[in-house]
Amino acid sequence: MPSSASGEGRPAPTRRTATVEFVRGSVRGSRRRALATLPSLFTLGNMLCGFAAILVSIRGQYSLAAVLIGLSVLFDIADGAVARLVRAVSAFGLQFDSLADLVSFGLAPALLAFTLFSEGRDEWDPLGWVVCFLWVACAAIRLARFNTTVDPTADKRYFTGMPSPGAAGVVLASVFAFGAQMQGRDRLWVLLIVAVPALLMVSTVRFRSFRSLVSPKSGRPYGLVAAAVALVVGFVTVPVVTGCVLAYGYLLAPVLNPVLSPLGRLVPDRIREVLT
Repeated sequence: MPSSASGEGRPAPTRRTATVEFVRGSVRGSRRRALATLPSLFTLGNMLCGFAAILVSIRGQYSLAAVLIGLSVLFDIADGAVARLVRAVSAFGLQFDSLADLVSFGLAPALLAFTLFSEGRDEWDPLGWVVCFLWVACAAIRLARFNTTVDPTADKRYFTGMPSPGAAGVVLASVFAFGAQMQGRDRLWVLLIVAVPALLMVSTVRFRSFRSLVSPKSGRPYGLVAAAVALVVGFVTVPVVTGCVLAYGYLLAPVLNPVLSPLGRLVPDRIREVLT
């Protein structure tokens, strides 16, 4: 009697029920695996654009190479946002992303700058070699330091050192704005466009992280929408000016922030609350 009472009202498992549960579990597992691989697809897109930029730089298509590196920046932003969205952040993804960044923001901008700097020159160019290798080395050090330095007490709103995509943006904006003037070895100022962002990548200067803008926690991301609209309008109407303002503004942000931050107090609290 006790055994029959305990089993009363509970249907005995059948082969069909077990099959249905197995299929459901397989579907859930496949969905989880698909979501886990989704950020890596964006990382692959990042690496593909960086590799293509290297190839077209060798062929002398500098503007196309700059566009491809710009697409790598978008893929790099997207893969992190997607990983956090689907909760698929992993150690593998972190390492894979860094390797892709070394291709897209280490090798590709250095080769783009070197081919522009050495345009029409067949002789050995030691200065161009050294400065462009400096870029690659600083990008690699920056990425390795980011992967190995985990400080739970650090302010997540800031990066230590200029992020490699931001540094690459300086080269891209310069190619579009001053591409014709950058060709040839006699223009040593071109090397500053490479050397200054490269050294900032391995510096201890703090640069603002825009992760909170890409993945806003607020239910009213009006600031993100306003910034996105302004960027789209700017790139459609005056793309070169918009790119230069964005790239060089971020480069000079550590200097400009202390100067401009007092002006932020003049903004009414209600507008500031809406934008944040």
